[in-house]
Amino acid sequence: MYAAILAGGTGTRLWPRSREHLPKQMLDLVTDRTMLQETVHRVTPIIPVERIFVVTGRNYASLAREQLPELPPENVIVEPCGRSTAPCVGLAAVHILRRDPHAVMASLHADHAIRDAEGFRKALLAAGDVAQDGVLVTLGIQPAYPATGFGYIHRGEQVATSRGLPVFQVRRFVEKPPLPQAQAYLESGEYYWNSGIFIWKAATILEQMRLLLPDLHGQLMRIAAALDGPRASEVLEEVWREVRPVSIDVGVMERARQVLVLPLDVGWSDVGDWAALADLLPRDAQGNVVVRTTHVGLETTGTFIYGSERRLVATLGLKDLVIVDTGDVLLICPKDRTQDVRLLVERLREGGKEEYL
Repeated sequence: MYAAILAGGTGTRLWPRSREHLPKQMLDLVTDRTMLQETVHRVTPIIPVERIFVVTGRNYASLAREQLPELPPENVIVEPCGRSTAPCVGLAAVHILRRDPHAVMASLHADHAIRDAEGFRKALLAAGDVAQDGVLVTLGIQPAYPATGFGYIHRGEQVATSRGLPVFQVRRFVEKPPLPQAQAYLESGEYYWNSGIFIWKAATILEQMRLLLPDLHGQLMRIAAALDGPRASEVLEEVWREVRPVSIDVGVMERARQVLVLPLDVGWSDVGDWAALADLLPRDAQGNVVVRTTHVGLETTGTFIYGSERRLVATLGLKDLVIVDTGDVLLICPKDRTQDVRLLVERLREGGKEEYL
Protein backbone atom coordinates (compact mmCIF):
# COMPACT_ATOMS: atom_id res chain seq x y z
CA MET A 1 0.00 0.00 0.00
CA TYR A 2 1.01 3.60 -0.75
CA ALA A 3 -0.21 6.78 0.92
CA ALA A 4 -0.95 10.14 -0.69
CA ILE A 5 -1.25 12.80 2.00
CA LEU A 6 -3.03 15.97 0.88
CA ALA A 7 -1.33 18.85 2.68
CA GLY A 8 -2.57 22.00 0.98
CA GLY A 9 -5.05 24.57 2.31
CA THR A 10 -4.72 27.31 4.90
CA GLY A 11 -7.09 26.22 7.70
CA THR A 12 -8.79 29.61 8.02
CA ARG A 13 -11.19 28.47 10.76
CA LEU A 14 -8.17 28.00 13.04
CA TRP A 15 -6.98 31.57 12.49
CA PRO A 16 -5.12 33.35 14.05
CA ARG A 17 -2.86 30.39 14.87
CA SER A 18 -3.18 28.99 11.35
CA ARG A 19 -1.72 31.53 8.92
CA GLU A 20 -0.93 31.58 5.23
CA HIS A 21 2.80 31.16 5.93
CA LEU A 22 2.23 28.42 8.54
CA PRO A 23 -1.12 26.66 8.02
CA LYS A 24 -3.01 24.21 10.20
CA GLN A 25 -1.41 21.02 8.88
CA MET A 26 2.08 22.34 9.68
CA LEU A 27 1.22 23.15 13.33
CA ASP A 28 1.50 21.13 16.55
CA LEU A 29 -2.12 21.52 17.61
CA VAL A 30 -3.07 18.18 19.18
CA THR A 31 0.28 16.58 20.12
CA ASP A 32 3.90 17.69 20.16
CA ARG A 33 4.12 16.64 16.52
CA THR A 34 2.70 18.76 13.73
CA MET A 35 -0.47 17.41 12.15
CA LEU A 36 1.46 16.46 9.02
CA GLN A 37 4.07 14.63 11.09
CA GLU A 38 1.33 12.90 13.07
CA THR A 39 -0.36 11.72 9.85
CA VAL A 40 2.88 10.18 8.59
CA HIS A 41 3.67 8.68 12.01
CA ARG A 42 0.19 7.11 12.12
CA VAL A 43 0.67 5.08 8.93
CA THR A 44 4.38 4.18 8.96
CA PRO A 45 3.76 0.92 10.86
CA ILE A 46 2.03 -0.38 7.72
CA ILE A 47 3.36 1.88 4.93
CA PRO A 48 7.13 2.46 4.67
CA VAL A 49 8.23 6.08 4.20
CA GLU A 50 9.45 5.44 0.66
CA ARG A 51 5.82 4.71 -0.26
CA ILE A 52 4.41 7.86 1.36
CA PHE A 53 3.83 10.91 -0.84
CA VAL A 54 2.86 14.38 0.33
CA VAL A 55 1.07 16.70 -2.10
CA THR A 56 1.28 20.35 -1.16
CA GLY A 57 1.60 23.85 -2.57
CA ARG A 58 4.77 25.60 -3.60
CA ASN A 59 4.73 27.76 -0.45
CA TYR A 60 4.78 24.72 1.85
CA ALA A 61 7.02 22.24 0.01
CA SER A 62 10.24 23.19 1.80
CA LEU A 63 8.40 23.20 5.14
CA ALA A 64 7.03 19.69 4.45
CA ARG A 65 10.51 18.41 3.63
CA GLU A 66 11.90 20.06 6.75
CA GLN A 67 9.23 18.50 8.97
CA LEU A 68 9.64 15.07 7.33
CA PRO A 69 13.39 14.55 6.90
CA GLU A 70 12.85 10.77 6.78
CA LEU A 71 10.78 11.12 3.60
CA PRO A 72 12.62 10.97 0.25
CA PRO A 73 12.63 14.61 -1.00
CA GLU A 74 11.14 13.57 -4.35
CA ASN A 75 8.11 12.18 -2.49
CA VAL A 76 6.95 15.73 -1.81
CA ILE A 77 4.85 16.52 -4.88
CA VAL A 78 4.44 20.24 -5.50
CA GLU A 79 1.27 21.65 -7.03
CA PRO A 80 1.92 24.90 -8.89
CA CYS A 81 -1.34 26.21 -7.40
CA GLY A 82 -4.40 24.80 -5.63
CA ARG A 83 -6.96 23.09 -7.85
CA SER A 84 -9.05 21.28 -5.20
CA THR A 85 -8.78 17.59 -4.37
CA ALA A 86 -9.48 15.70 -7.62
CA PRO A 87 -6.46 17.09 -9.50
CA CYS A 88 -4.39 16.71 -6.32
CA VAL A 89 -5.33 13.03 -5.98
CA GLY A 90 -4.83 12.46 -9.70
CA LEU A 91 -1.33 13.94 -9.59
CA ALA A 92 -0.41 11.66 -6.70
CA ALA A 93 -1.87 8.65 -8.53
CA VAL A 94 0.27 9.43 -11.58
CA HIS A 95 3.45 9.44 -9.47
CA ILE A 96 2.47 6.27 -7.60
CA LEU A 97 1.48 4.38 -10.77
CA ARG A 98 4.87 5.29 -12.24
CA ARG A 99 6.48 3.43 -9.30
CA ASP A 100 4.11 0.47 -9.20
CA PRO A 101 1.44 -0.36 -11.82
CA HIS A 102 -0.44 -2.52 -9.28
CA ALA A 103 -0.29 -0.07 -6.37
CA VAL A 104 -3.14 0.40 -3.93
CA MET A 105 -3.13 3.93 -2.51
CA ALA A 106 -4.80 5.56 0.46
CA SER A 107 -5.73 9.21 0.01
CA LEU A 108 -5.41 10.90 3.41
CA HIS A 109 -5.65 14.43 4.75
CA ALA A 110 -2.74 15.92 6.68
CA ASP A 111 -4.97 17.72 9.19
CA HIS A 112 -7.07 14.96 10.76
CA ALA A 113 -6.75 13.70 14.32
CA ILE A 114 -7.38 10.03 15.20
CA ARG A 115 -7.25 8.69 18.75
CA ASP A 116 -7.19 4.96 17.92
CA ALA A 117 -4.29 4.75 15.46
CA GLU A 118 -4.16 0.96 15.58
CA GLY A 119 -7.85 0.68 14.73
CA PHE A 120 -7.35 3.13 11.88
CA ARG A 121 -4.47 1.11 10.45
CA LYS A 122 -6.58 -2.05 10.60
CA ALA A 123 -9.33 -0.31 8.64
CA LEU A 124 -6.84 0.95 6.04
CA LEU A 125 -5.49 -2.57 5.49
CA ALA A 126 -9.02 -3.99 5.29
CA ALA A 127 -10.00 -1.33 2.75
CA GLY A 128 -6.82 -2.03 0.80
CA ASP A 129 -7.74 -5.69 0.51
CA VAL A 130 -11.17 -4.74 -0.86
CA ALA A 131 -9.69 -2.18 -3.27
CA GLN A 132 -7.64 -4.93 -4.95
CA ASP A 133 -10.86 -5.85 -6.78
CA GLY A 134 -10.87 -2.53 -8.65
CA VAL A 135 -13.50 -0.74 -6.57
CA LEU A 136 -13.46 2.62 -4.83
CA VAL A 137 -13.50 2.41 -1.03
CA THR A 138 -14.11 5.11 1.56
CA LEU A 139 -13.98 5.09 5.35
CA GLY A 140 -17.21 6.32 6.92
CA ILE A 141 -17.09 7.74 10.43
CA GLN A 142 -19.67 6.49 12.92
CA PRO A 143 -21.48 9.74 13.81
CA ALA A 144 -21.32 10.82 17.45
CA TYR A 145 -23.92 13.60 17.17
CA PRO A 146 -26.12 15.17 14.45
CA ALA A 147 -23.36 17.25 12.83
CA THR A 148 -24.38 19.80 10.22
CA GLY A 149 -20.81 20.62 9.21
CA PHE A 150 -20.00 17.26 7.60
CA GLY A 151 -21.20 15.49 4.49
CA TYR A 152 -22.78 12.06 5.01
CA ILE A 153 -22.57 8.64 3.36
CA HIS A 154 -25.77 6.57 3.14
CA ARG A 155 -24.88 2.90 3.31
CA GLY A 156 -26.67 0.15 1.45
CA GLU A 157 -26.47 -3.59 1.94
CA GLN A 158 -23.45 -5.36 3.36
CA VAL A 159 -21.47 -6.93 0.52
CA ALA A 160 -18.39 -8.32 2.27
CA THR A 161 -16.31 -8.61 5.42
CA SER A 162 -12.62 -7.69 5.38
CA ARG A 163 -10.32 -8.44 8.31
CA GLY A 164 -13.38 -8.73 10.51
CA LEU A 165 -14.84 -5.37 9.41
CA PRO A 166 -18.14 -5.08 7.51
CA VAL A 167 -18.12 -3.59 4.03
CA PHE A 168 -21.25 -1.90 2.66
CA GLN A 169 -22.41 -0.64 -0.70
CA VAL A 170 -22.73 3.16 -0.85
CA ARG A 171 -26.21 4.30 -1.81
CA ARG A 172 -25.38 7.98 -2.03
CA PHE A 173 -23.30 10.85 -0.71
CA VAL A 174 -25.23 13.67 0.97
CA GLU A 175 -24.13 17.29 1.33
CA LYS A 176 -24.05 19.01 4.74
CA PRO A 177 -27.63 18.65 6.04
CA PRO A 178 -29.77 20.94 8.21
CA LEU A 179 -30.11 19.85 11.85
CA PRO A 180 -33.44 17.96 11.61
CA GLN A 181 -32.12 15.94 8.69
CA ALA A 182 -28.83 15.26 10.49
CA GLN A 183 -30.81 14.07 13.52
CA ALA A 184 -32.80 11.68 11.32
CA TYR A 185 -29.57 10.35 9.80
CA LEU A 186 -28.14 9.70 13.26
CA GLU A 187 -31.27 7.88 14.45
CA SER A 188 -31.46 5.69 11.33
CA GLY A 189 -28.04 4.12 11.91
CA GLU A 190 -27.54 3.99 8.14
CA TYR A 191 -25.42 7.10 7.70
CA TYR A 192 -21.76 7.89 8.32
CA TRP A 193 -19.81 11.11 8.29
CA ASN A 194 -17.81 11.51 5.10
CA SER A 195 -14.17 11.46 6.28
CA GLY A 196 -12.69 12.23 2.87
CA ILE A 197 -10.41 9.20 3.32
CA PHE A 198 -10.35 7.00 0.22
CA ILE A 199 -8.58 3.79 -0.76
CA TRP A 200 -8.25 2.47 -4.31
CA LYS A 201 -5.77 1.17 -6.83
CA ALA A 202 -3.92 4.04 -8.50
CA ALA A 203 -4.93 2.60 -11.87
CA THR A 204 -8.58 2.42 -10.77
CA ILE A 205 -8.91 6.08 -9.75
CA LEU A 206 -7.22 7.22 -12.96
CA GLU A 207 -9.61 5.04 -14.98
CA GLN A 208 -12.56 6.60 -13.13
CA MET A 209 -11.19 10.02 -13.99
CA ARG A 210 -10.96 8.96 -17.62
CA LEU A 211 -14.65 8.08 -17.54
CA LEU A 212 -15.96 10.91 -15.37
CA LEU A 213 -13.41 13.72 -15.70
CA PRO A 214 -11.96 13.19 -19.18
CA ASP A 215 -10.40 16.65 -19.46
CA LEU A 216 -8.55 16.23 -16.19
CA HIS A 217 -7.48 12.72 -17.16
CA GLY A 218 -6.01 14.00 -20.41
CA GLN A 219 -4.12 16.70 -18.56
CA LEU A 220 -2.74 14.18 -16.07
CA MET A 221 -1.59 11.94 -18.92
CA ARG A 222 0.33 14.87 -20.44
CA ILE A 223 2.04 15.39 -17.08
CA ALA A 224 2.75 11.65 -16.77
CA ALA A 225 4.31 11.48 -20.23
CA ALA A 226 6.78 14.24 -19.29
CA LEU A 227 7.76 12.99 -15.83
CA ASP A 228 11.00 11.31 -16.90
CA GLY A 229 12.02 14.03 -19.33
CA PRO A 230 13.87 17.35 -19.00
CA ARG A 231 10.64 19.39 -19.32
CA ALA A 232 8.74 17.72 -16.46
CA SER A 233 8.46 20.88 -14.33
CA GLU A 234 7.70 23.07 -17.33
CA VAL A 235 4.93 20.76 -18.57
CA LEU A 236 3.39 20.59 -15.09
CA GLU A 237 3.28 24.40 -14.93
CA GLU A 238 1.76 24.67 -18.41
CA VAL A 239 -0.87 21.99 -17.87
CA TRP A 240 -1.82 23.04 -14.34
CA ARG A 241 -2.90 26.47 -15.58
CA GLU A 242 -5.58 24.71 -17.64
CA VAL A 243 -6.83 22.40 -14.88
CA ARG A 244 -10.35 23.13 -13.62
CA PRO A 245 -10.81 22.95 -9.83
CA VAL A 246 -13.08 20.08 -8.78
CA SER A 247 -13.31 18.04 -5.60
CA ILE A 248 -12.82 14.29 -5.67
CA ASP A 249 -16.23 13.89 -4.00
CA VAL A 250 -18.15 15.85 -6.63
CA GLY A 251 -16.03 14.83 -9.60
CA VAL A 252 -15.78 11.10 -8.92
CA MET A 253 -17.22 9.63 -5.72
CA GLU A 254 -20.77 10.94 -6.12
CA ARG A 255 -20.90 9.73 -9.73
CA ALA A 256 -19.00 6.44 -9.70
CA ARG A 257 -20.99 3.22 -10.00
CA GLN A 258 -19.10 0.98 -7.61
CA VAL A 259 -18.28 2.63 -4.27
CA LEU A 260 -18.00 0.77 -0.96
CA VAL A 261 -17.75 2.04 2.63
CA LEU A 262 -16.12 0.61 5.76
CA PRO A 263 -17.52 2.05 9.01
CA LEU A 264 -14.93 3.50 11.35
CA ASP A 265 -15.11 4.40 15.04
CA VAL A 266 -11.59 5.47 16.03
CA GLY A 267 -12.00 8.90 17.60
CA TRP A 268 -11.72 10.76 14.28
CA SER A 269 -11.81 14.56 14.04
CA ASP A 270 -11.13 16.90 11.16
CA VAL A 271 -10.07 19.53 13.73
CA GLY A 272 -12.15 21.91 11.69
CA ASP A 273 -12.27 24.80 14.15
CA TRP A 274 -11.31 25.88 17.66
CA ALA A 275 -14.30 24.13 19.24
CA ALA A 276 -13.32 20.85 17.57
CA LEU A 277 -9.76 21.25 18.85
CA ALA A 278 -11.05 21.95 22.37
CA ASP A 279 -12.92 18.63 22.30
CA LEU A 280 -9.63 16.79 21.73
CA LEU A 281 -7.66 18.31 24.61
CA PRO A 282 -7.77 17.75 28.40
CA ARG A 283 -10.08 20.02 30.37
CA ASP A 284 -10.12 21.08 33.99
CA ALA A 285 -12.86 20.60 36.57
CA GLN A 286 -14.73 23.62 35.20
CA GLY A 287 -14.63 22.30 31.66
CA ASN A 288 -12.00 24.82 30.56
CA VAL A 289 -9.19 23.93 28.17
CA VAL A 290 -6.04 25.98 28.68
CA VAL A 291 -3.14 25.70 26.22
CA ARG A 292 0.33 27.29 26.37
CA THR A 293 -0.51 29.94 28.91
CA THR A 294 -1.23 30.57 32.58
CA HIS A 295 -4.89 31.09 33.35
CA VAL A 296 -6.56 32.49 36.43
CA GLY A 297 -10.33 32.36 36.25
CA LEU A 298 -13.34 33.00 38.40
CA GLU A 299 -16.78 31.76 37.41
CA THR A 300 -15.37 30.68 34.05
CA THR A 301 -16.67 27.46 32.51
CA GLY A 302 -16.51 25.61 29.20
CA THR A 303 -14.00 28.07 27.78
CA PHE A 304 -11.06 27.35 25.49
CA ILE A 305 -8.00 29.53 26.12
CA TYR A 306 -4.97 29.43 23.86
CA GLY A 307 -2.34 31.93 24.87
CA SER A 308 1.30 32.77 25.21
CA GLU A 309 3.82 31.95 27.89
CA ARG A 310 4.58 35.66 28.01
CA ARG A 311 1.13 36.72 29.18
CA LEU A 312 -1.29 35.69 31.94
CA VAL A 313 -4.92 35.27 30.88
CA ALA A 314 -7.42 36.25 33.59
CA THR A 315 -11.15 35.70 33.10
CA LEU A 316 -14.24 36.46 35.12
CA GLY A 317 -17.81 35.30 34.53
CA LEU A 318 -17.26 33.68 31.13
CA LYS A 319 -19.02 30.67 29.67
CA ASP A 320 -18.42 28.70 26.47
CA LEU A 321 -16.03 31.14 24.82
CA VAL A 322 -12.92 30.78 22.71
CA ILE A 323 -9.96 33.05 23.48
CA VAL A 324 -6.89 32.83 21.27
CA ASP A 325 -3.91 35.13 21.82
CA THR A 326 -1.01 34.88 19.36
CA GLY A 327 0.79 38.06 20.34
CA ASP A 328 -0.23 40.12 17.32
CA VAL A 329 -3.89 39.00 17.29
CA LEU A 330 -6.47 38.42 20.03
CA LEU A 331 -9.55 36.42 18.98
CA ILE A 332 -12.61 36.18 21.24
CA CYS A 333 -15.80 34.48 20.12
CA PRO A 334 -18.58 32.17 21.35
CA LYS A 335 -17.64 28.50 21.03
CA ASP A 336 -20.68 27.87 18.83
CA ARG A 337 -19.49 30.49 16.31
CA THR A 338 -16.01 29.13 15.64
CA GLN A 339 -17.03 27.92 12.17
CA ASP A 340 -17.48 31.59 11.28
CA VAL A 341 -13.89 32.59 12.06
CA ARG A 342 -13.22 32.27 8.33
CA LEU A 343 -15.55 35.25 7.82
CA LEU A 344 -13.17 37.37 9.89
CA VAL A 345 -10.32 36.21 7.66
CA GLU A 346 -12.31 37.27 4.61
CA ARG A 347 -12.99 40.66 6.17
CA LEU A 348 -9.29 41.17 6.90
CA ARG A 349 -8.42 40.24 3.32
CA GLU A 350 -11.03 42.63 1.95
CA GLY A 351 -9.63 45.37 4.18
CA GLY A 352 -6.07 44.83 2.95
CA LYS A 353 -4.78 43.72 6.36
CA GLU A 354 -2.56 41.03 4.85
CA GLU A 355 -0.04 41.24 7.70
CA TYR A 356 -2.54 39.43 9.97
CA LEU A 357 -3.23 36.60 7.54
